[in-house]
Amino acid sequence: MTAIFETPVRGTTNPLSPARSPHDYIGDTQWAKLVGLLMRDYPFDSVMAERVLGQAVTYLITAMENKGRSLGIGPGKIVDIGVHMVMLDTVEYFALCERFNGGAYLHHVPEVEMKGDDSVAHTADILAAAGWNVDRPLWAADSSACTPCRPGEDGH
Repeated sequence: MTAIFETPVRGTTNPLSPARSPHDYIGDTQWAKLVGLLMRDYPFDSVMAERVLGQAVTYLITAMENKGRSLGIGPGKIVDIGVHMVMLDTVEYFALCERFNGGAYLHHVPEVEMKGDDSVAHTADILAAAGWNVDRPLWAADSSACTPCRPGEDGH
């Protein structure tokens, strides 16, 4: 599926330059801590924890860069685990919002019912358009159930 956007997704990079790295947004110490927490709280080995965290940071930064655009993005259940882990370390999450979201808190607005509107696959396409490497198997694993994020929200 190819996604065509009326206006470019913010954060896009030159197609000839290397993909953006989530490590550039989360320092090494915090990265290691979050990977450790994911391994502690979920049945993830270090490889899976790194994959989930990388996609979570990719998602959060893209949501912040596109604040106010109502792109209808949202992570599936697996990536959402990483998003929650980032948000739970509130001091570091507030600092991330300060640096990359103009100091505004990127809110979490879940719904009980899952949307079945292809928004998870759509989100993966937006992340790719913004210059990130997208771990398609993590996004595809949930795309049929979709996302619990409220429609029309800027982020999560």
